[in-house]
Amino acid sequence: MATQKKLTGKVPREAIRTLAIPRLPQEIIAGFARLIDLTGTVSDAMDNLGLAGAIPASVLAPTLPAKRIVGQAVTVRNVERQQSVFRSASEAINRMGETEAYNLAEPGDVVVIEGLTGVSNMGGQSATIAHRQGCAGAVIDGSYRDPDASRELGFPIWARGVTQITGKWRLETVEINGRVHIAGVSADAGDLVVADDAGVVFIPRQHAAAVLDESRKIDAGDSKRKQDIAAGADIAVLVQKKYK
Repeated sequence: MATQKKLTGKVPREAIRTLAIPRLPQEIIAGFARLIDLTGTVSDAMDNLGLAGAIPASVLAPTLPAKRIVGQAVTVRNVERQQSVFRSASEAINRMGETEAYNLAEPGDVVVIEGLTGVSNMGGQSATIAHRQGCAGAVIDGSYRDPDASRELGFPIWARGVTQITGKWRLETVEINGRVHIAGVSADAGDLVVADDAGVVFIPRQHAAAVLDESRKIDAGDSKRKQDIAAGADIAVLVQKKYK
C-alpha cells in the first residue's frame, strides 16, 4: 500500500473530498496523447456520444503556444473571501489552499481551479511548486499572475487572463478534489483533461475509454482525408466520400 502523503494543513481535512483520485489506465492516457488533432478530435467524439465538455481558447486562453497536455484533474474550488482586503492583509492570514492540490497530485496530473477573475488564483511560486511536483499544467476559470515564472518553466496554463492583484487577501479555498465548474462545464477530480492551442476538453473518467475509441475513428478518418487531399483527389469525390 502506498504511503499516505502528509497534508499541508492549508485547508481543513473535511474540505478534501479524496486524498487519492481514481486512476485511469496509462494506456488510455497515452492513447489520447497520440491523437493528431487533440482537442478538435475529442470535441467531435464527445458530440457523437452526447457528452459536453469543450471550452474554446477564446474563453480560456493558453499561455504557451503549441503546448498539449493530457492528464487527470486534481481540483480546487476558490470563493470570494467575506472580509475586507485591508483587514485580511492586516491580519496576514492567507486562506489560499491550492498548494494542497499540488501536494496530492501525481506526475502528469492537471491542476483545475474554479476561481475568481481579476485576482490571482495561482502565482509564480505556486506554478513552480506544481511544476516541481510533476503537474502537466493548469486550467483556471479565473486569473493568475507572474506569467514570466510559468513561461520560463514551460508550465502551460489555460485561464481567463493575467492579473497583478494577489488573491491571498481576496479569496479562500473551500474544497480540494471535489466537483468544480469551469466555464459552464462540470468536472470531477480524476476526470481526464486534454488541452492545446484550441482550448480545453474535460472527459468524464467513466467515459474516457468510449471517447478514446470514438476519437481514434475520427482521427483515422481525418488522416485518410488529408492523404486524399494531398494526392489530388477530386473535390466532388472528397465531398461525397464518408471518412468518419
